[in-house]
Amino acid sequence: MSGELSTRLERLLPNGRGVWIPMDHGLSGYPEDGLNRMNEVVDAIIAGGADAIVCQKGILTEQSLRTGWDGFVCHVSASTAHGGLHSQSKVKVANASEAKSRGATAVSGQINLGDEQEPQMLIDMGLLTTEAYAENMPVLGMVYPRGPNLVTLPNDITGGVAHAARVAYELGCHAVKVPWTGNAESFRKVCEAVPIPVLISGGPKGGDFAETLEVVRYAIAAGGAGVCMGRQVFGAKDPATCIRQLREIIHGA
Repeated sequence: MSGELSTRLERLLPNGRGVWIPMDHGLSGYPEDGLNRMNEVVDAIIAGGADAIVCQKGILTEQSLRTGWDGFVCHVSASTAHGGLHSQSKVKVANASEAKSRGATAVSGQINLGDEQEPQMLIDMGLLTTEAYAENMPVLGMVYPRGPNLVTLPNDITGGVAHAARVAYELGCHAVKVPWTGNAESFRKVCEAVPIPVLISGGPKGGDFAETLEVVRYAIAAGGAGVCMGRQVFGAKDPATCIRQLREIIHGA
């Protein structure tokens, strides 16, 4: 591993753990609570101590220039709610070199396992990790077992989530974002499946944030490395406080 890559990884995942906040949701569907006040929310997330913000390239350029912050991750995958049968079929809309020039420290791509267009998403992720390898940039793989063609083995208590993590790892990602499996026993199997940091997604906004924090505690105890959690944070009334609460669990500070 190059010195530049190691430095970038440590910046975003200090001691292998991270509080990452994805804010790429506005491309998929809008309106979205919190994304109508980007500057205010981004400033609050940074002030709260987040390790990274994941966003699409247009937001990346604007916010990188505005803040001068070095924790941005460029998400290169896109689809919208208007895609009909292909609304979950992500396409690649940026490359690692472009992301780096726009101010990103790392890049991110998405695969929805079981989707009709899964083969193209695999190709796109392979291209992204190849590009990032040349640029010494870390790659986050967001991999979700959610498509209509998903095949779950009878002995897989993770419901395909362990396989999702394995897909990211074998394609060359340095960290993976997957959904919470529902309990510590099954999530431990996910973390044991790969030697890279496993971050959990937050899912739809709703409920008590205290319950979300309890899930994060279970995930960390089971071997998880942190969160890549969007709506639960950027849609909150006080994003900075949410970040500090997550940091206490994940980083102990």
